[in-house]
Amino acid sequence: MPLFDRDTTIFRDEDVLREDYQPDSIQERDEEIDAYKTALQPVVNGAQPRNVFLYGKTGVGKTVATRFLLDHLRRDVEEYDDVDLSIVWLNCNNLTSSYQVAANLVNELRPANEQISTTGYPQQKIFDMLYDELERLGGTVLIVLDEIDHIGDDDDLLYELPRARANGYLSAGKPGIIGISNDFSFRSGLSPKVKDALCEEEIHFSPYVASELESILDQRAAKALHDEVLADGVLPLCAALAAQDTGSARQALDLLYKAGDLARSQDVAEVTEKHVRDAQRALERGRIKQGMVELTQHGHLSLVAVLSLALEEETPARVREIYPRYRSAAEYVGTNPLVRRRMHDHLSDLAMQGILHRNTRNEGRAGGKYYVYDLDVAVEMVMDVVDDLEMVDLPPTVVRQAEQTDLTAH
Repeated sequence: MPLFDRDTTIFRDEDVLREDYQPDSIQERDEEIDAYKTALQPVVNGAQPRNVFLYGKTGVGKTVATRFLLDHLRRDVEEYDDVDLSIVWLNCNNLTSSYQVAANLVNELRPANEQISTTGYPQQKIFDMLYDELERLGGTVLIVLDEIDHIGDDDDLLYELPRARANGYLSAGKPGIIGISNDFSFRSGLSPKVKDALCEEEIHFSPYVASELESILDQRAAKALHDEVLADGVLPLCAALAAQDTGSARQALDLLYKAGDLARSQDVAEVTEKHVRDAQRALERGRIKQGMVELTQHGHLSLVAVLSLALEEETPARVREIYPRYRSAAEYVGTNPLVRRRMHDHLSDLAMQGILHRNTRNEGRAGGKYYVYDLDVAVEMVMDVVDDLEMVDLPPTVVRQAEQTDLTAH
C-alpha cells in the first residue's frame, strides 16, 4: 500500500488557490481594468507609453491585474510589425533607493555573464548604464516596479527615467513605468516634479467587499475543489472574515485553502465552517510569528524586554519599567540602546502588529495618563522566535526565567 496517494476527496487542483496562480479572467475589477486598458493603449498604437501608478492594500488585485493585462498586451502587439514591446518586472521589496533600483534593472536587462555589482558606482554612472541597456534593447519598454514604496523618498530615478528621451539620453528606447504601491501615503511623499512625471495615470484598487470576495472564491473553488466538498456557508464565511479584516482576496483564498488543508489532514470529505474558523486562528498565528521574525534588531530587543517581565508575571508594564530591561538586552548583545522615546516607538509598532497588547491607564491628576504593555501572543511563541534569531541572544536572566517556567530557550 503506498505511503502517499492522490487527493480524491478535497482538492482537484490546489494550485488554483495559491498566490502565484494567474486566473483566466479578473473578477470584480471591471472599472479598474477598463482604466488600465486605456492607460496602456498608446503601446498598441506604437506611441510613447504612459506612466501608470497603481495603489491599494495588499491582496486587492493590483499585481494580478497587471500580469493579466501585460500578458494580453504582449500577445496582442505581435499583430503589429511596428511595435516592439519588452517588459521588465522588478520587485522593490528589498530595495531602498533609486540607486539600488537602477542597478537591479541593469542586471535584469543584461545577460548572466555581464552582471554588475549593485554597489560602488556613482549614481549617474548607474543611470547611464541603464540608459545604455534601454537604448540597446530599443522599442517600447514597460518597467514594472512592484512595491515601489520601499524606495521611500529617494525618488531620483522616478523623475529621471520618464524624462530620459526628452533629455536626450534615449532615442531608440521608449520606456514607461508602471508603479505598484501598497502604501497610500507614498504618492503624497513624492516630490512635485516626480508626481508630474510618474503619475500620468493613477488607478486606485479599493478593498473588496464581502460579496465581491465571495464571487472570486466561487470562481476559484470551482476549479480547485472537488464537487460538493464545501458545506453551506463556507465561502460566505471566508469572504466575510477577509472583508471585515483587510478586504484582501489573498486573505480570503488563504482561508479557503487552509480550511481545505485541515479537512484533508483530518481525512474528512467535507470542508465546514469550523474548518474555516480553525484556519483563521492558524493563519493569524502564522502571520504574527512571521511579523516577529521580520522585526528590526531593536524591535526584537524591545520584545525581549517585555518577555522578561512577562516571565516574572510583572506585566502589564509601563515604558519606564520596560526600558531598563531593553537597555540590558541591548548591552548584552553589544548594541547601543536607543533613547527611551525611540524604544517606545518600537513598542507601539509591536502593538500595531498584534504582538503586544497596549492599554491606556489614567490616574487623574496624581498619576496622569500613560500606556501599559503586555504580550498579546503566547510566551512559548515568542521564545521560539527569539531563540532562532542571529542578531539577538537572550540575556542569562531571561534564560533562567524561562527555565523556571518550564520553557526551553536553548
